[in-house]
Amino acid sequence: MEDDGRRVGDLVAELVHRLCTNPSSSSVSNSNSNSNPNPSNVRYATRILSSRMTPSISADEAAMAYSIKSQLVKQGKLSDALSFTDLYSKFASKIGPGSVKNKWAVLYLLKVISEDRKSNVKLQTDSSFSGGLPVIFEPESNGHLARVTKDSSDFSHLGQNLDHEENGDMISTDNLNGFRYSNTNTSTKLQKGGVLLISKDPENLRDMAYREFAVLVREENTVSEEVLVRDVLYCCQGIDGKYVLFDESIDGYMLPDTIMVSKPSRMMIRKLCELGWLFKKVKEYISDTMDKFHDEDVGTVAQAFCAALQDELSEYYKLLAVLQAQSMNPIPLVSENASSGNYLSLRRLSVWFAEPMVKMRLMAVLVDSCKDLKGGAMAGAIHMHAQHGDPLLHDFMKRLLRRVCSPLFEMVRSWVLEGELEDIFSEFFVLGQSVKAESLWREGYRLHSAMLPSFISQSLARRILRTGKSINFLRVCCEDRTWADAATQAAAATGTTTRRGGLGYGETDALESLVTEAARRIDKHLMDVIYNRYRFKEHCLAIKRYLLLGQGDFVQYLMDIVGPELSEPANTISSFKLAGLLESAIRSSNAQYDDPDILERLRVKMMPHNKGDRGWDVFSLDYDARVPLNTVFTESIMAKYLKIFNFLWKLRRVEHALIGAWKKMKPNLITSHFFTKLPKSVKFRLILTSRRCQVLWNEMNHFLTNLQYYIMFEVLEVSWANFSDEMEAAKDLDDLLAAHDKYLHSIVEKSLLGERSQALYKSLFMLFDLILRFRSHADRLYEGIYEFQARTMEDKTELQEHSRSKSDDSDSWLVEGRKSITQRADEFLRNMGQDIDAVSKEYSSLFKGFISQLPVQQHIDLKFLMFRLDFSEFYGSAF
Repeated sequence: MEDDGRRVGDLVAELVHRLCTNPSSSSVSNSNSNSNPNPSNVRYATRILSSRMTPSISADEAAMAYSIKSQLVKQGKLSDALSFTDLYSKFASKIGPGSVKNKWAVLYLLKVISEDRKSNVKLQTDSSFSGGLPVIFEPESNGHLARVTKDSSDFSHLGQNLDHEENGDMISTDNLNGFRYSNTNTSTKLQKGGVLLISKDPENLRDMAYREFAVLVREENTVSEEVLVRDVLYCCQGIDGKYVLFDESIDGYMLPDTIMVSKPSRMMIRKLCELGWLFKKVKEYISDTMDKFHDEDVGTVAQAFCAALQDELSEYYKLLAVLQAQSMNPIPLVSENASSGNYLSLRRLSVWFAEPMVKMRLMAVLVDSCKDLKGGAMAGAIHMHAQHGDPLLHDFMKRLLRRVCSPLFEMVRSWVLEGELEDIFSEFFVLGQSVKAESLWREGYRLHSAMLPSFISQSLARRILRTGKSINFLRVCCEDRTWADAATQAAAATGTTTRRGGLGYGETDALESLVTEAARRIDKHLMDVIYNRYRFKEHCLAIKRYLLLGQGDFVQYLMDIVGPELSEPANTISSFKLAGLLESAIRSSNAQYDDPDILERLRVKMMPHNKGDRGWDVFSLDYDARVPLNTVFTESIMAKYLKIFNFLWKLRRVEHALIGAWKKMKPNLITSHFFTKLPKSVKFRLILTSRRCQVLWNEMNHFLTNLQYYIMFEVLEVSWANFSDEMEAAKDLDDLLAAHDKYLHSIVEKSLLGERSQALYKSLFMLFDLILRFRSHADRLYEGIYEFQARTMEDKTELQEHSRSKSDDSDSWLVEGRKSITQRADEFLRNMGQDIDAVSKEYSSLFKGFISQLPVQQHIDLKFLMFRLDFSEFYGSAF
């Protein structure tokens, strides 16, 4: 160890000797080339090498080489710059054993030595000290100092007492190169190894100006800068200083006018104290928010915002603590006798406060913009300030938003993967409310647009809403628990953890991929449950067959057996009896082969009736759609189905009435035989009336047949085919609901039941009522004919009985009876003919009005209905 230490000491002495030797000197340097270096220089060099002093710049070898080359180019030394570039490339390429490892330090040392030698103030010493080492101050016991002033470049006001002649070495004025000592003594003798500090200012005018300026500053300022710095540090913590106080009238810190301070210093203090005003605003917001924690007025997002602000203030407190400590320490000097002020000045403080000022100003802006906000609205408002081009502010806002949005993203994760709405303070953009099970999907949850942050799009928010709704629908309405596997698989597929904190601000793409995958899997699972477990398609088909009268044999048999009962007044009809008739219709038709669960849901429903209503007016069928099917078949939806059923039931009733009329109108042998026995006038009137009745029946039957074909095929079947295709393509429950609503809306609009077809609907029902009235006239006509036929047969029998008696009185009585019947028949047929003519004229008028309204309808299918009804343009030519 001793040998190593001795070797290191020799190397340091050799280094000092070489650095302190002037290579341009001639005989003096040659004669002293083997002399030992100054021990003071060796000790100083050893102290420097053993210290921990490091440069204030980063160790960048390439940058240092570029700096040296640039300096040579600026000085016009292009050849030297090229030589340096070549030498540096060789120097940098040397690697391996024996090469210099810390090449940057070597370049830095050379650059410092070069700059030190070219300094404006050159220190002249004896031959033992001329290499540019830092100044060595070793005051002797006599305490005499030689003063030197600082020029405009780098040096401080320093003084040094140099001993007079000690060992005979003299420095002449010729070696000073035009400089002279501050005490004008050209014969001063310097101690060997000392340093003579000189100035370019031979008259010391600069030093005198500095002294006079210092005196003026002290006279103008009644408070020292150290005290003002300490007050500014207090103000930056929200505390009044000794001189700098907070003024409520101007809402800021100010230095009273009674305190004598220079105008620049006063302006600097006011500028620095802005940081304290901003700090006070942020601190007050945090305190007010914390006071409201127990009142449940502050949500989790606001709490996270306050916590993030508090963390930033903690870093700010650390900076103030460092500055407070530095304000109490003077600037370290190499001379023990030199005096210095504190390290911190107002100008240095402004440099230290540059970055905290920007952050605090931004925090104050955020506090003002979020004062009355909470939840997603607060996160969105903060996000609007994150769009900043400054990397410092961008990183600060990103760090702040990650803390602020963590509760919001946790709500999203819990809602999407678990279906839990953990929103005590109504901060989430999904709003839930207590509703019945059948209204859970449509009304249980909705988007709260005011709480939707701007970094989440509307489409993504709707997918988030639907995913959580699907989970709750499966759990509450479908009583299904297997959805959890789909949620776990979705999280695994996107590489997202299901634990808390898996998502955060800045991960919008990850959030969107998680929501998309979870929505796809959970919606698929939900549709499988609806289609397979609850057989949604089968129930839709059952409603079409029974409520929309698509099961023809069932409808015909039902109408036959309930017709007599429904002809009675509505208030006398028993719903229990009608339920029994419904069961009979089911057992007597192919409906008996349907699923018992479907048949149990089919019920008779009696609508509210008014005075004078018949059973036909209040009878209807209903389908019991239980949970979860009642999410699709809601009360409003079933009301539309009831409206369609009433229309179709009325159409079938009118058709049934026309068929009944035809059964009575068809000719038979008895009627034809009866025609031959009537007088010519009565026979002609009977034939004319019957023909008018049959022609009118044909017109009505043509209209009704085409209308029924249009309704049953072009409306119901086409709509059902489209609905079936859309059911197969539906990816989620919203698509299914939209497809069903479209299906029902298509039926309502095409069946003249929509709002835009009310006038046409009324005309159609007037035609239906007229057809039913025609049925009653036709029944009266043919019942009268059958009655006259029966009376004629009775008269014929009586005639045969009286012919045996050969009585004149009986002959006269029979003649008079036949004349009476003929007169009554003629009168009856004339009246019925008039009634049928009136019905025919009214029907033609109503039908033409109905036809005329079809072209102006907006729905294209209604125009095709007109073509079917008036394909020969018989009615159109009359317009």
